[in-house]
Amino acid sequence: MAVVGDRGLGGFTGLLVGSVAVELAAHAHCPVLVARGTVDPALPVLVGVDGSPANQPAIGYAFEQAALRRVPLVALHAWAHPVASGSGDMLPLVYDLDEVQAAEERVLSEALAGWSEKYPDVTVERVVRHGSVRSTLIEASGRAQLVVVGARGRGGFAGLLLGSVSQAVLHHAACPVAVVPHPHPDR
Repeated sequence: MAVVGDRGLGGFTGLLVGSVAVELAAHAHCPVLVARGTVDPALPVLVGVDGSPANQPAIGYAFEQAALRRVPLVALHAWAHPVASGSGDMLPLVYDLDEVQAAEERVLSEALAGWSEKYPDVTVERVVRHGSVRSTLIEASGRAQLVVVGARGRGGFAGLLLGSVSQAVLHHAACPVAVVPHPHPDR
């Protein structure tokens, strides 16, 4: 793990997180912990869950941190609206919120499958929220001692090394943030 502060000596006062922290989080081959905000050791570890295979290392890291710290884990999955799976796809004009919520709860359950067996002492609170992923995670960071996110999510830009949600959490979380990379075959 690499640990850095949220701001250095140089640069741009308008940036909420220093460029070194962002660059390291984007390019590191190991988890990067950005020390920011406040830490209350009684609070749980929070992990953002998007349901993608690339998110599994972050989930595993969050379970490990919760176990080491002997605190619960809050697994948060947020969704905004049904999304098109490809360009030109039509979104449904009407959809059943209860059906979508149930489908998103399945996404969270599937993403967490097996982790509780590996870490039986970790109590997990599963949270599925309808709303902006960024703002939901940032708001929830005020009730956590550590936020864990993946370096890249299931968004559409494979060339980005650090996803937009991870960047937003790095810049605005109320507590330290761990960015966990997904191992790539070319690394």
